[in-house]
Amino acid sequence: MNWRLEVQYEPYFELVMSFHTYICSKYHKRIELSTPWVEEARARLTPELAAKIKEMKVDNEWKSAYLLAMLALPEASSPESFLAWLEQMSASDMAERFAGYSHPFPEDVEAFRSRLLTVFTGWNEQYFRFADPAIDAGLGTEARIRQEKLTGMKQEAFLDETTNGLIFKPISGMDKLLLIPQYHSQPYTILYHYDDTLLIHYNTRLYLGDEDVIPTPDLRILRSLGEKSRLKILRYLNAGPRTFIEISKHLKLSKGITHDHLFNLRSAGLITSYIEGENQVAFGIRRHALYRIQDKLFQYIEG
Repeated sequence: MNWRLEVQYEPYFELVMSFHTYICSKYHKRIELSTPWVEEARARLTPELAAKIKEMKVDNEWKSAYLLAMLALPEASSPESFLAWLEQMSASDMAERFAGYSHPFPEDVEAFRSRLLTVFTGWNEQYFRFADPAIDAGLGTEARIRQEKLTGMKQEAFLDETTNGLIFKPISGMDKLLLIPQYHSQPYTILYHYDDTLLIHYNTRLYLGDEDVIPTPDLRILRSLGEKSRLKILRYLNAGPRTFIEISKHLKLSKGITHDHLFNLRSAGLITSYIEGENQVAFGIRRHALYRIQDKLFQYIEG
């Protein structure tokens, strides 16, 4: 399929994504920032703000909040301009913004807007404005590189390289993919589907650590291969793409353990995920990523 592809980054996107990462507790043990980041971020918050944020869940209302944030374009760019935009929005303005989408509209619009303004403003003032400036710089650079590559690569190769192995299956009515680089939720890629558009906050593999330490994305590849069940998955996928159920039955393991193994392989970029909307429907081997392992190891060893 010939997608309408765009790559875009604005600093306020990462404000929203860092908040998403914080409230999504199921991510905390797997994100590269790890559990200590959650504790450090929480320590910055006042008890009042921490209590309000604790009430937030990654549910249908959050998906509405996320859509509203993306609808701030092109008026917003910085966190401050986004918050100013949100503050001046009336209930009728919000209804007009949501009108073009089939996503459920919040019943109490003013309460919804007020709640979002409170938590986003507090999150920006107490956490996000203290975040390492290298995050914003790195994401901006990533977006510019991808925008340049977008015009010179075939779509399938561009999407594979950018998302580290996602293949998007056609869905009726959906023809636009908006790719947004993100840092806080690494190694996850966050997908949100709204009518004709799939928003993809992709894992940039942005590493800000010590240069004398092997970068976390490369270390993840090596660790992923150090487990026999994961090697069995790769061998099984060599014959062609398989569904989750097929892989679980082949391994004779529980769904939970199978999911963990697939997450590790997917996070390392060693397998391809076939995506329909927001869902992974099948997995395949990513041979060219396996071929690059040796090069990455020698790059680190040789400095």
